[in-house]
Amino acid sequence: MAWLHLTAPGRGAVPTAHSWCACGHDRSAVGHRQVLALIAAHTAHRENCPLRHRTESRPAA
Repeated sequence: MAWLHLTAPGRGAVPTAHSWCACGHDRSAVGHRQVLALIAAHTAHRENCPLRHRTESRPAA
């Protein structure tokens, strides 16, 4: 449900990243520090995404 797209075109180039999810989470980052922070935020979102945990709150059939 959550996707992370990283672009690191080569030595000396500025990396970019885009994180999005079916729940509406949509973030972008440019630069080394921001991309690293976005990767961490993406990982945290996947662990806490409301769509991923939605089935746990439903009663059994």
